[in-house]
Amino acid sequence: MVGPSGEQFEISGGGYRAVVTESGAALRLLEHHGRRLVDGFDESEMSYGGRGQLLMPWPNRIEDGAYSFGGRDLQLALTEPARHNASHGLARWAAWSLEELTDNSVSLVLRLMAQTGFPWAVDLHVLYDLSADGLTVSQTATNLSPSAAPYASGAHPYLTVGDGPIDDWELTLPAGRRLLLNDRKLPVGEEAVDDTGFDFRVSRPIRSASFDHPFCDLARDSSGRASVVLQGEGRGLVLWVDGGINWLQVYSGDDVASHGRRSLAVEPMTAPPNAFRSGIDLVTLAPAGESGDEHSVSWGIRAVG
Repeated sequence: MVGPSGEQFEISGGGYRAVVTESGAALRLLEHHGRRLVDGFDESEMSYGGRGQLLMPWPNRIEDGAYSFGGRDLQLALTEPARHNASHGLARWAAWSLEELTDNSVSLVLRLMAQTGFPWAVDLHVLYDLSADGLTVSQTATNLSPSAAPYASGAHPYLTVGDGPIDDWELTLPAGRRLLLNDRKLPVGEEAVDDTGFDFRVSRPIRSASFDHPFCDLARDSSGRASVVLQGEGRGLVLWVDGGINWLQVYSGDDVASHGRRSLAVEPMTAPPNAFRSGIDLVTLAPAGESGDEHSVSWGIRAVG
């Protein structure tokens, strides 16, 4: 018998423990000295609400699943039929193959074959690595096709610093702008966070703030990293992203009665929703064997306090 998320790959190091699943190469569990850092899912469950999943070769949504690239009009399956969108890529329910498992790291690969709406063969790779500095996740795509391919990546961890709800937790979100979305969760504009309820550039309690927005204009440190800090119940964590990740989708789950506001999803994304149509921050993978046929970014989570 096979469980809903397939094989479970457990790693540990530096006081951290993580479990990654065969299904979607998802981060099912991350804890530090027994304290949960992500609100994942049980081994007896499939991922729900995107928990821990990798969003490749695009994150978030594509309007009507339709876009044009390289002179071709393309149509993806509508995997979010209620909103008539193609959602969260093509890899999150696939069975990824184990490349290497050590005590403190695991790498998995998926060969994404050419298919309707995405007629390119692309190798996807993820490395989860634990150390005293926490978890580092590296996501890579390599084009195997003779023509250029569109690409963006994301991930969907739900962060937790206690039992919730999130209202009394303190959030630092180093973002100067956010996108405005319509009822299909597609961008219709943007605004600066100044003088709005979404300015968390200085740490403050979340209170009643309701999130389901992509944020950008990220403030970075001298190494090029941007860091989100979440604190509550005498504990804290940091989610950081490298210079290749310009977007953070923040989601509080207010529209989900069973587990809304139990944790806070902070989703690293290289591009915003609808990037396959808008072209904003969309990566073009060069044809196989040419310079630029590979793209890689990293992000991570560590405990603080």
